[in-house]
Amino acid sequence: MLSNFSQTDMWLSLSLAFVGGYGDAASFVLVKTFTGHITGNLVLAAIAVAAHDWRAMLGPLSAVVTFLIAIFVSVLVVRPLKAWSSWPLLPAIMGIEIILIVAASLALGSGVAHGVEIFVIFVSLALGLQNGAFRHAGGISVHTTYLTGMITSLISTEAEQYASQVVPPPVSAHDPKISLLCGIWIAFVLGAGTGAAMVLHFGALGMLGAAVPLILLVLREVPS
Repeated sequence: MLSNFSQTDMWLSLSLAFVGGYGDAASFVLVKTFTGHITGNLVLAAIAVAAHDWRAMLGPLSAVVTFLIAIFVSVLVVRPLKAWSSWPLLPAIMGIEIILIVAASLALGSGVAHGVEIFVIFVSLALGLQNGAFRHAGGISVHTTYLTGMITSLISTEAEQYASQVVPPPVSAHDPKISLLCGIWIAFVLGAGTGAAMVLHFGALGMLGAAVPLILLVLREVPS
């Protein structure tokens, strides 16, 4: 276990990674748009442009813009919230995330006008807020809505450290940061599989499953 990595941080990392995978997979199954990261949506938008399908391009681009705005907003409000309120920041962000996910699921499931657009914007906003609010654990930078950059950075760092040592460390040496990364990766994949299965079985209402871990986390994090 990481010396500066609390049990609370462990549960937060794994649970939020589960939510990130759940939301991303469920959104793609429901509306063919990723709501938790940028790269996939840029690829989808490029494909839509190549196919001259301008309407199909709007979903991925709106998800990208909303996700980036949400990250900016979450980082921007951290300091004022800490200064003006005793309420913990992360539970507040997760509370907003729960509201957005529930509203997105109901909007898409009820068949309201522009339900798909509302769903994409709300879920992208929720996951963007999550990604911006929880960015460090155990002394390393983490992302709970996408994994590529984190995996690349950590593996590159480990490889450089290994190559720079005159005497390589023993084979049995174990880096707890790798364990943390693997745990987040597994939680993300499990969340993706669960999210896809839930929306395939329950439709838009299956998206509500992403709110359950968040509710449990809020109850755990709220001061007694």
